Amino acid sequence: MNSAGLWMLLVLAVAIVTTGLPVWALLIGVASLFSAIGLVMGTFDVAILAALGGRIVNLLEHDLLQAMPLYVFIGVLLQRVAVADALFESAARLFRRTGAGEPLAALAVGALIAPMNGSVASSSALLARLVAPRLHRLAAPNALSLVSVAATIGVVVPPSLVLLLLGDAMLRAHTEASNLPGYVAGERILNTQDVLLCALLPALAILLAWAVVVWRKDRLVANASADLPLPRSHVWLAAATTAIIVALLGSVFSGRMFAVEAAATGACLLVIATLVTRKLDAAQWQSVLFDTLALSGALFALLVGATTFSLVLRIFGTDRWLADMILASPLPPMATAGLVLLSVALCAWVLDAFEMIFVVIPIVAPLLIMQLGDARQAAVLLLLVLQMSFLLPPMGYAILMARATSHLPSVGNRDLLRSLAPFVAVQLIAIVTVFAAPQVVHMLDRPNARLAADRPAGTQAPSDADIVKQMEEMAQQPEPSEDAPRK
Repeated sequence: MNSAGLWMLLVLAVAIVTTGLPVWALLIGVASLFSAIGLVMGTFDVAILAALGGRIVNLLEHDLLQAMPLYVFIGVLLQRVAVADALFESAARLFRRTGAGEPLAALAVGALIAPMNGSVASSSALLARLVAPRLHRLAAPNALSLVSVAATIGVVVPPSLVLLLLGDAMLRAHTEASNLPGYVAGERILNTQDVLLCALLPALAILLAWAVVVWRKDRLVANASADLPLPRSHVWLAAATTAIIVALLGSVFSGRMFAVEAAATGACLLVIATLVTRKLDAAQWQSVLFDTLALSGALFALLVGATTFSLVLRIFGTDRWLADMILASPLPPMATAGLVLLSVALCAWVLDAFEMIFVVIPIVAPLLIMQLGDARQAAVLLLLVLQMSFLLPPMGYAILMARATSHLPSVGNRDLLRSLAPFVAVQLIAIVTVFAAPQVVHMLDRPNARLAADRPAGTQAPSDADIVKQMEEMAQQPEPSEDAPRK
């Protein structure tokens, strides 16, 4: 019955594609079905399932989850106010001399707004409302691909909600990997701040390369909005918003703010700006709060469903069974890691980011860390693979959301794939680079991480317990007496 967890994943994938029911309900339903099968076959005892309540309570008490409703609130509010409009108009005017002002403005707005917007879905909805109508001079495949690409920027550009949740998942995965046989710890346990730092340079490289792709493809497109008068208030609003976002990002990277604090600060500043400019009336504020509660509730329900699903999967022993198979693989470690990433890419082709982080990543991430021997490299590779899968038609999540919300003319998959090809090629180059040269993710490591990386091979990093023990021993050492000779 060790393979029962794989059958659970297969049944879940089929149910998601065919039923249209909420994923959290399918997670709980599939877990309940296989729990009943396991109880009937005597595979495990019903008392084991009593651990579910404690797991859910401990999970919901996590401080990081405070950021989730904050980012949802920011995403919903951004769709109601004119901040993104001011950013787009100002960026289009700024880039008008390049000949591709509007397309580059769409990418710039995605880079600024998507990380603060929470999810690919909310970014797609915002960019479809804001950007798609202003790209009417582009061919439909190019416009749809640009909206999709811009919506995925928040997957890799900190401090997005996807990065925060994946950072927490990688902390747990790294802890599990350190307990696998044969694993030699060359670095301390990864945390969310480490994921933010190691993802920054690859994200910036992808963003710059995508800007070059957009310029080469659409530089002959006329800049319609650049010829229109731009209100001075929009310029000041765009400049202030950009400065605030950059300041928040700088505070997170410098360690002066946690990501949760940055989310709260951004939300408060956005609320103040909205109240001062009187952009929303009472009914619109009520709608914002209602949508925030609804989306936050859906995410928490997904989290509870994923916790239930993963508990049953682990009770069957599927995670240990997969670990044993991977460890016994006759393939070289890098080839095995490549197969793990391929399986992640296939799953992400039909699931969204949160479903991947809550369901799939906790299973595969420890195995990937074990094969690569570098948790930071594994985290960045997972982010890049997720982002690439969201851009592959017809099932990629960003493609589906852009088609559903942009109201662009119908585009065939072949034409869309041809338009997306240069963006996906950039993504593949980034993945291969990080896979072959892991040092690129360590350039911004904090000093204590570099010390761990420089530790001689075969030696293990001291655990927290070892450090505490050493401190206690130092505190118990007798102090030198006054009669003792002084050096």
